[in-house]
Amino acid sequence: MNEPHAPTGDGHDESVPELLLDKLDSLRVLRADTDEEKDALLFQIGGRGVVEREMVAQMSAVRPLQYPQRFEEAHRVMVRGIEVLDRNGARPAEVRRLGPLTPIAKWLVQQVTRWIVRSHLNRLVGRIGGLYERREANSAWGTAEHSMLRRSRLDIRRVQTGMSTKALGLPTFLLGGAVLTSIASGLQSVTRAALDSTAGVIVLGVILFAVLAALSWVALYSAGVARRRIKLSTDQPMRALWETIGAAGKPPRDESYNFAAYAIVLLILSWIVIPLVVWLAIAA
Repeated sequence: MNEPHAPTGDGHDESVPELLLDKLDSLRVLRADTDEEKDALLFQIGGRGVVEREMVAQMSAVRPLQYPQRFEEAHRVMVRGIEVLDRNGARPAEVRRLGPLTPIAKWLVQQVTRWIVRSHLNRLVGRIGGLYERREANSAWGTAEHSMLRRSRLDIRRVQTGMSTKALGLPTFLLGGAVLTSIASGLQSVTRAALDSTAGVIVLGVILFAVLAALSWVALYSAGVARRRIKLSTDQPMRALWETIGAAGKPPRDESYNFAAYAIVLLILSWIVIPLVVWLAIAA
């Protein structure tokens, strides 16, 4: 009969095989302080890039909250920032005097600003709710962290339910298929008529140039307004919350930078592509 293995001096029973879970726990609790340790750890799991380094750092976080004593405070400040941005983010912005076009420009800026702000709020609240859910599932039952995360998760899901509104504040009838079809048909008829003569081509080019330049200005100005309002209300609370949770990656960014890029593209189109197309149409 085989004799059972006696425990070693360090309390580890050699008869019990080392499970894969034990190896994963070793990776999680390993805090690599030197570059040599980090390189060795990365070599073991096959990761050598920036993303892999971040994944290792996130896997090494043992606790569901990095600073549990500050989490509830950060959560409350975050919800207050969401409330302030939700209330004020889509309000009309001050625009420069453009004569009779001022009301139209103000309305367009408000709609684009509303879209950027609402989209960011929906994405932010969804990310926070999902993060709370995962960290709640990652925490041990009965602990203070589990209770805090559960309460905060219920809070943020209620907030998310109350914010389920349209991102763009357009009247419903404008989004109907009949209206869009009529507009497209009218534009197609005008374009056909304009292409029949050289003067029409020039006039059409000038109109397209003015429209694209105006849309570029609206997108750029709206992006600036939305970025300022988001920065004033949710940027710092969001970073503070991510810091207290820890090992959660980067917080979500708003779409203001993308809209600034769209504005630049529209401006390039209005300055280069349209004159080129008009020249080719006249030469043909």
